[in-house]
Amino acid sequence: MLDIPNASEVQAGKKSIIATLLAQSSRHLFGPTSAPTLPLKHQVVSIEGLLSKLSYLKPDEIGQIKKAFQYSDAAHLGQYRHSGEPYITHPVAVAELCATWKLDAASIMAALMHDVIEDTGSTKAELVERFGTKVAELVEGLTKLDKLEFQSHAEAQAESFRKMFMAMARDVRVILVKLADRTHNMRTLDAVPMEKRRRVAAETIEIYAPIAHRLGLNLIYRELQDLSFRYSMPMRFRVIEQAVKRARGNRKEMVEKILQSARMAFAKSDLVVDLQGREKTLFSIYSKMRAKHVNFSQVLDVYAFRVTVSSIDECYRALGILHALFKPMPGKFKDYIAIPKLNGYQSLHTTLIGPSGVPVEFQIRTSDMHAVAEAGVAAHWAYKDGAPDMSEVQNRAHQWLQSLIDIQDSSGDPQEFLEHVKIDLFPDAVYVFTPKGHIRALPRGATALDFAYSIHSDLGNTCVAVKINGLQLPLRSELKNGDIIEVVTSASSQPNPGWLAFVRTGKARAAIRHSLKTKHYSESLQLGERLLMSALRQQGVDAALLTTEVWEKLLHWTGDKTREEACVNIALGRRSPQELAIRLKILLDEEGTGDQMRLDSADWVATQLEPTYSHQRQAIIVDGREGNSISFQSCCHPIPGDNIIGYLGKGEGLHIHTNDCSHALRMLSKDGDKWVEVEWGKEINREFEVDLAIDTRQGKGVLARVASSITSADTNILNVSMDDRYKEDSVVIRFTIQVSDRLHLSKVMRNLRSNHDVMRVTRTRSE
Repeated sequence: MLDIPNASEVQAGKKSIIATLLAQSSRHLFGPTSAPTLPLKHQVVSIEGLLSKLSYLKPDEIGQIKKAFQYSDAAHLGQYRHSGEPYITHPVAVAELCATWKLDAASIMAALMHDVIEDTGSTKAELVERFGTKVAELVEGLTKLDKLEFQSHAEAQAESFRKMFMAMARDVRVILVKLADRTHNMRTLDAVPMEKRRRVAAETIEIYAPIAHRLGLNLIYRELQDLSFRYSMPMRFRVIEQAVKRARGNRKEMVEKILQSARMAFAKSDLVVDLQGREKTLFSIYSKMRAKHVNFSQVLDVYAFRVTVSSIDECYRALGILHALFKPMPGKFKDYIAIPKLNGYQSLHTTLIGPSGVPVEFQIRTSDMHAVAEAGVAAHWAYKDGAPDMSEVQNRAHQWLQSLIDIQDSSGDPQEFLEHVKIDLFPDAVYVFTPKGHIRALPRGATALDFAYSIHSDLGNTCVAVKINGLQLPLRSELKNGDIIEVVTSASSQPNPGWLAFVRTGKARAAIRHSLKTKHYSESLQLGERLLMSALRQQGVDAALLTTEVWEKLLHWTGDKTREEACVNIALGRRSPQELAIRLKILLDEEGTGDQMRLDSADWVATQLEPTYSHQRQAIIVDGREGNSISFQSCCHPIPGDNIIGYLGKGEGLHIHTNDCSHALRMLSKDGDKWVEVEWGKEINREFEVDLAIDTRQGKGVLARVASSITSADTNILNVSMDDRYKEDSVVIRFTIQVSDRLHLSKVMRNLRSNHDVMRVTRTRSE
């Protein structure tokens, strides 16, 4: 972000600037300056341009802003931008942009000092003392985190974004200042190296432009899009820019004709309007070309027209006049006045068939709607008695920002949080209704399950069915405008991992992942405790004798924070239960003998590990109720009745194989210490997959008859495939079926062998 000179350059620069400052009066800082006589890096920066935009503030507030400028100017002394300008020019430009939105004095001060904590020696405590808590909190919310704390740039960036989102959820002014900061950085991106240009442009189009749109700052949104397009794809940008310039001349006559016809129609109806024509942004033209796979000459609606009137009634009158003047295109009318967009945007949109059959888009709105359309949440910004006097647009923004807190609570790490937020930053929306008639806006493509989670996380977690417009439909059903959704719940229902494949909103994804992680943690904890207790019994250790002091010593040795964490790590294969059992036995012995040398001997522990495998082990009982902590492997498809063995895969829980599984036997020779004895429980409450290869005679209807023999044994068929190697009179059909145990499998195979089409039945294993 900065070109930081070396220490000697900084000292020399400071002495030169300080001497110059002392030679000039304070009016040169806050009033017009004479022609600069200093080199570019040593020019004195004026804030006269900023002060001219602050007439809406009180004199004492302007005085505080001057002090903030002086503080920031001194803090950034000796720092320069890539362009060679004094760094203070950047904060002043950011503050000027905030002033155009008429943000309050605290926001302007935060804009002036937004980099002092990150790039200078200033601290939050110092800012609190000089400018108050609120300004200090705004500056801190704008400060990125120290990258040295993280293992990668991506991790540091994600945590910085999480911090910024949480700060803006508390106070939306944080993101307004940040958007002003990013906008000025994008405007001056020419001075930075090419690689950084592309990285900053990608970050802007991916994060900051969607945030601007979500908050209704459409002017900033369009500018950030075009600037990102310019720096991320410079050649395509230049080609489209030249094409638009050529088209501007070719279509000038047509645009004037449309404007003249519309003005005459409004004049005849005695309707006073402000009619303006504008070009679509280069990025929107490029996006349309990509989406519709067309070239520039096929993009006809490069121009759009805006009609501004004084009241909502006049909006609909203007619509009628335009529809009488030009034929409307079917399906191209949208009423965002009756149902505003997610960001509070309101207008009537209609596309008409203009002269020569060219489609022309008109947007009709009131003056107030236009202010909101351009500035969004920053329009009519005002603070009264320290609390925001929020408009409807600001209320919508506030609700969205509060939803970020719910996503944060359900997310496991900053990168996951950022992923969920990105999902929510989509401009298009569908509008649906609750059974009581309340309207809710969701991203386009959202499902019925997303709707349930949008109401409350608990409603989504316990959702079992939905009714859309009175019809019971799948949870993955995509919602359409006007749908009425009713959610059916069950207290015993839990989120399914498969839900992550189709939910659309960040809130739903975060809540599902959080629930699954919590459930997985609980299952892993139970399995880890069972594995450790079994290992302790093998060592002849009574778990009841393990004191708090013994556990604390063990945790100090393993590095785990709690006993529960140690057990979870056992279940996930990160630690050997036998190793921890031996260590606990040593610690228990040493609690009585005090023989510290044996306690610290890692070699002694290692020698004690081997004999444990010759002891008679007490097996872990599995019954299929363990959930995700135990998995039955597809290489051998173990079922109750098979002899089985368990493998603790690192980070993957306990894998169950059959004793004769070739894959398991290969791993056993390499990782002998990761295998544990397991046995089937007496009561099994689930079904298991089995692969069968069936040699059958060729003929019509054979597949149907074989499948009937399988299902007649009360068995579910999961998959069917035909062997590629055909013979003249036979074919091999492979089935994956579900059975409860070996007895159930025997029944299926008896049914198949009694079928006259079947010549041979074999249970198969994957190699």
